[in-house]
Amino acid sequence: QLRESGGGSVQAGGSLRLNCTGSADIFAIYCLGWFRQAPGKEREGLATMDSGGFANVADFLKGRFTISRDNAKNTLYLQMNTLKPEDTAMYFCAAGTPYDFSTWGQGTQVTVSS
Repeated sequence: QLRESGGGSVQAGGSLRLNCTGSADIFAIYCLGWFRQAPGKEREGLATMDSGGFANVADFLKGRFTISRDNAKNTLYLQMNTLKPEDTAMYFCAAGTPYDFSTWGQGTQVTVSS
């Protein structure tokens, strides 16, 4: 299982760091990723990082969001800077392969006010 934390309400321009914790076997083997879904919109992928530490961040987020992981702490992070109201969504972490994220957390809400 995966568990997200770190969400909350911030003003535009602010920052948040999301955390995702899980079991050691998941962090040792799988690709991990961050996704979000806003009301009425489809889920979108934000960033992934494989077990070797290779990161891939969606082009529309580069320069604002950074993904990292600490395998010793079984924790995945998403550092979000310069937040915008359109970043408001439920944020999820997931584990699996780059083409099939099969294990999901419950999500953490991020709300950005203007």
